[in-house]
Amino acid sequence: MRAFRIAGWWARDYAYALYWQARAIIARTDAASFRSGAATSIVVIPGVYETWRFMQPLIRALHGRGHPVFVVDALSWNNRPVVEAAELVSAFLAEHELSDVVLVSHSKGGLIGKYVMSVGSEAARVRSMLAVAAPFGGSVYARFMVLPSLRIFSPKDATILALAHDESVNARVVSVYGEFDPHVPAGSELVGAKNVRLDTGGHFRVLAHPRVLAELAVLAE
Repeated sequence: MRAFRIAGWWARDYAYALYWQARAIIARTDAASFRSGAATSIVVIPGVYETWRFMQPLIRALHGRGHPVFVVDALSWNNRPVVEAAELVSAFLAEHELSDVVLVSHSKGGLIGKYVMSVGSEAARVRSMLAVAAPFGGSVYARFMVLPSLRIFSPKDATILALAHDESVNARVVSVYGEFDPHVPAGSELVGAKNVRLDTGGHFRVLAHPRVLAELAVLAE
């Protein structure tokens, strides 16, 4: 019975990912249109091979709640190493003079966000982070990947290990993840963080789960 549930989650997860990746490619929405609002500022960090437009449904929902939402265009498809990507995010925070921000991240974005919060040059500008399906402990599947941009998710990767050992910012992180994740089989539990395990599965579709917005409200509102 569980095998059928997992198969269903897997199918719906990839249907969601394919649909929103296609929408992201053809979309022409101006990111600056989401920067208005009087609530807490949000900076969005997508996952690997995702542009900010992949997270556009969540961005629209956050903006609709009064949050100015910022995206880091320089990340592009987010295929740089975690440290390099984190430096781009830090530079963006400084350039736009943002402070007391909440990071909202997906997958690899959670690693980038934690690096920004813990050792980034602009760490003081970040209040907290909501991470969705983040591979904080890496993924055992990384060893089968050919591309260096995917092999960095190995549990033995130096950056993964360094971030795992640094628990200084964990208490300011909310990690939301599914009961089953086809990309991060060990789950996204983070020691010392608020861990929210959803009663559903997936790596992408969890972005649309209402609990994500509910947890953001606790952090930012």
